[in-house]
Amino acid sequence: MAEFVEGFEFLSQFKKEVTVFGSARLDPKNRWYKEAKKFGGMLAKSGFTVITGGGGGIMEAANRGAKAVDPSKSIGLNIQLPQEQRMNEYVTKGKGFYYFFTRKVMLSFSAQTYVYFPGGFGTMDEFFEIVTLVQTKKAVKVPIVCVGKDFWNPLLKFVSDKLVDEYKTANAEDMKLFTVVNSAEEALALVKKSKDRKLF
Repeated sequence: MAEFVEGFEFLSQFKKEVTVFGSARLDPKNRWYKEAKKFGGMLAKSGFTVITGGGGGIMEAANRGAKAVDPSKSIGLNIQLPQEQRMNEYVTKGKGFYYFFTRKVMLSFSAQTYVYFPGGFGTMDEFFEIVTLVQTKKAVKVPIVCVGKDFWNPLLKFVSDKLVDEYKTANAEDMKLFTVVNSAEEALALVKKSKDRKLF
């Protein structure tokens, strides 16, 4: 309970938040690391606060881009683990969490757009959880943006072909809950159409 209270208090000092998700394993030479870095800078320049999980890879890239433009826009919400997941050096304001579930709530609580770059199981977990919350109307409907068509389209084709068409375990309308783009510029255009979410 204390983590929830502290987390909400921490987030209350920011506005126009955009949460960026993605793999912690992608290095600076990777195409999507570079795109996430550019995206972070574009967000900060446009007055948005960049929130990430505070780790490496895509998270580091987005924080790095934001910090280079406006240090006050680079925020990290980290998880405390025994041997991994340290706060990246580009986070200027951060908070660590002991519990995964508390951190996940904070990453999605006040974002006016969720942006997903290529990632692993963790990114998939975060993506499908948000989609499920919006689908079931347990979360406010805001833009959900997937960056990287070559990465996301095969997965979403599986969802469309198997879940929607063949097994009927999802509806065609559900495919409209997210948008796939291929660049930081396209993602930013969708972010700019979103509305600021108030904490309370």
